[in-house]
Amino acid sequence: MSPIEEIRKNRIEKIEKLKARGEDVYPLEIKRTHEIKSVIAGFDKLAKDETEVVLTGRVRTIRSHGALTFLDIEDGTGKIQALLSKDSLGEKKYDFFKESFDVGDFIGITGVVFETKRQEKTIKASDFKMLCKSLRPLPEKWHGLKDVEERFRKRYLDLLFSPEVKDKFVIRSRFISELRNFLDHKGFFEVETPILQLLYGGARAKPFKTHINAMDLDVFLRISPELYLKRLLVGGFEKVYEIGKCFRNEGVDKFHNPDFTMIEFYWAYADYKQLMKLTEEMFTEILTKIIGKTEIEYDGKKIDFKGPWERVEFFALLQKYAKINYEELNEESLCKKAIEMGITVPEGADKANIADEIYKKCCRPKIVQPTFVIHHPYGFQPLAKGLDEHRLASFQLVVAGAEVINAFSELNDPLEQENRLKNQEKLFECGFEEAQRSDEEFVEALEYGMPPAAGFGMGIDRIVSMITNSNSLREVILFPIMRDKE
Repeated sequence: MSPIEEIRKNRIEKIEKLKARGEDVYPLEIKRTHEIKSVIAGFDKLAKDETEVVLTGRVRTIRSHGALTFLDIEDGTGKIQALLSKDSLGEKKYDFFKESFDVGDFIGITGVVFETKRQEKTIKASDFKMLCKSLRPLPEKWHGLKDVEERFRKRYLDLLFSPEVKDKFVIRSRFISELRNFLDHKGFFEVETPILQLLYGGARAKPFKTHINAMDLDVFLRISPELYLKRLLVGGFEKVYEIGKCFRNEGVDKFHNPDFTMIEFYWAYADYKQLMKLTEEMFTEILTKIIGKTEIEYDGKKIDFKGPWERVEFFALLQKYAKINYEELNEESLCKKAIEMGITVPEGADKANIADEIYKKCCRPKIVQPTFVIHHPYGFQPLAKGLDEHRLASFQLVVAGAEVINAFSELNDPLEQENRLKNQEKLFECGFEEAQRSDEEFVEALEYGMPPAAGFGMGIDRIVSMITNSNSLREVILFPIMRDKE
């Protein structure tokens, strides 16, 4: 029997003894008068008035010295020392604690607070109660960075032993909360659209496919909520947003995870230029509220989100870093050039998508500070309005070599949209798996009229990983998908 199994067996025996004497090891009713944080904050008055408090939390350490036992107990707000005394509790109650409790158990302690000679804030127990008996011992040493896979598999222990990990998820929650506040105050309306879709769309990505048994229907997990949010513009909403999970059946790396959290919003009667200004304002306000400044440190670099940000033409970047004049080359020549540069060209990719592959390999990694890369090649985004015959009314926000935001003025011409989606369908048939699919129902909705609008999409995991200086998305996703251990 392994040491852990031996401990587990011993603790189960303790539970059986407790139950035999009528003790409720997992009680239904719990009393708590204060969180530990509030006791620490109001300690002087509570101590002076000898106010009785009831605290609850997990036992993190036990230190016994004959007739005295000291504990550290921790709840979600903080940690405090507790003192159990044989004189105060009586021999029977005191021995009951020593025989029954282990590190990792949850306890409720009633008592008054005082400060020890070492000036440590402490609650002196007049009573205590078992709230939850743990069966497995907490690790004496957590793996930390030594075993990243184990950290993700047992995130609950990672949170318990690594305050800095917990802080990342607090920042994530606050970022989403402030993002909502920002959009709500700007008059945007939060909605929910389908996750299961008959036809995926709104992004260039490979989908996950599943089946609804009750309808005998194949469906896809959404890769984006875009096409449904635009239907709401047709339906009369002028400012809508959605924060939720999207799913793309792609690789797993520093900036990609099969399921991820995304924010998309659509703003009627606005264009991509207004959207850039709103984006700068949004980042300044949110970062100032959650970290107190606009500058972060990520991957060894200091990055300042204070606007205005530089705006750089997509074609200018191709010229500068890849020595490519996009308009002078045809699709075949551009493909040949990409292959010569060691770039893998996806099967069936057209000229615009080949250019994007070159840009991602040669240009984007050179950008460190927040930068708007504007005016992607016509045909790259089949849902975006054209600025002219060569360029789209679009931008991407690039930070530290990664795309953080994709946005553009939305195409609302149903005839042009229909033609573009048909061309995308041809690319798909030629093997380009990331092509948009031809969605006739979406085109029909456009035929009823959609107002001019600007649209915005941002991966929340990606930007939070930067703000928290994390080396991958999985550091800021509580329970990332993992391979089976076997």
